Amino acid sequence: RGTGGRGGGRRRGSPGPSSLTGSPPQALVDDTEDVSLDFGSEEELALRKARIRHPLATFFHLFFRVSAIITYLFCDWFSNSFVACFVTILLLLSFDFWSVKNVTGRLLVGLRWWNQIDEDGKSHWVFEAERVPTIAASTEAEARIFWLGLIICPVIWTVFFFSTLFSLKLKWLALVIAGISLQTANLYGYIHCKLGAQKGASRVTSRVLVTADAAKRKYR
Repeated sequence: RGTGGRGGGRRRGSPGPSSLTGSPPQALVDDTEDVSLDFGSEEELALRKARIRHPLATFFHLFFRVSAIITYLFCDWFSNSFVACFVTILLLLSFDFWSVKNVTGRLLVGLRWWNQIDEDGKSHWVFEAERVPTIAASTEAEARIFWLGLIICPVIWTVFFFSTLFSLKLKWLALVIAGISLQTANLYGYIHCKLGAQKGASRVTSRVLVTADAAKRKYR
């Protein structure tokens, strides 16, 4: 019994692996760590691939100008009153000018232009473009629809001008000139906005390249 007791005592007091190696016992450590994942670029890419993100703005970008053209072509089918047709088309052209200048250009392509008068009474044209792309940026489909509608419709009104002039329908000439003027003004403004944005981007790129080159020379 004594031997067994001593043996049992040795088993109860036998040193473990930690006491033999002389290192303190260590707790289990989970080797998994929190890693911050950036899904911003993937989310923005998915939104850019979306076909139409602003359906209402896209619809009204084309609705007023296409309605004005259709009304001009087929107004004789609906009404014999020249005044009613003239006023209806002019209102559609005015609505189109305002919506494209103030709403659809900003939403679909991130561009905006306007005219302001300073304290001295001088008129200044201001062309604005978003320099930093955001998640709310337009998609490629929306930009394509915007520019196609902006370019094609003034061309159609120019064709109407020559057809009206050659057919001697001079009573429609003032309306056609109004259509050309309003839609060409938007086209002119947004082209300046686009060119200004491209020049700004090229300037930023050149500054970044010059700074990087200077840093490399300094490091060498």
